[in-house]
Amino acid sequence: MAVRYARCRLVPRAARTVVMRYAPGMNPLHPKKLLLSKWTALAPVNKEKHFIVTRVIEPEEPGGAVEWVDIDAVHSRQTRRIAWQTLRDETQWRQGWL
Repeated sequence: MAVRYARCRLVPRAARTVVMRYAPGMNPLHPKKLLLSKWTALAPVNKEKHFIVTRVIEPEEPGGAVEWVDIDAVHSRQTRRIAWQTLRDETQWRQGWL
């Protein structure tokens, strides 16, 4: 079985368009994909820089939007509850451990 490759035309870098679905400065993420994700705080407090999302707080009414997540600091094992939208702010958080 032969593999066929589609012919593609090379486009100069300046002519390429980038489609952005999120505002600049925002981490693209969805609340259902947050569980066990790793985050780095850009302004560490008490040597707490690296965090893991350990719990996504589901709303009491079914079909409601997720508002809160629990994050655990890797260094001290302390848990914080924050609004999940704050993780989208690139001035405070970066996805992954840097």
